[in-house]
Amino acid sequence: MPSDDGKRAIYVDSLNKTEIKDYLFSDDRHKKKFKYICDIIFGGHRIPDLYDKEDINDRCKDVTAMKFFKGQENDRIYCKEFKSKSGVLIVVMAILHPKKKSKGNSNKEIAIIETVASYDYEI
Repeated sequence: MPSDDGKRAIYVDSLNKTEIKDYLFSDDRHKKKFKYICDIIFGGHRIPDLYDKEDINDRCKDVTAMKFFKGQENDRIYCKEFKSKSGVLIVVMAILHPKKKSKGNSNKEIAIIETVASYDYEI
């Protein structure tokens, strides 16, 4: 899904698309939050409580997280950001992590973030 100005686009990982789409479109609350996070990304903003880098080490600089219902369910969709050959910022929603339990990143989250960092995508 590209932004109106064509400078940014959001995609979903083909291997995890069913799980991610089922989560995003499970109810109006999820749809509304997802739309709001997309608007943040398309606007070129980072709001740490909703969308921010997961810069835990040098290998993971391009990993971000969409944060759903922080302080409640605290779900995450970990994403990989990169620039296309034409200069478009691509955000690929890679892995859904429901019900994050710790305030910081536990070993489980670190493993997921490092996994996402290792992915290479073709668009």
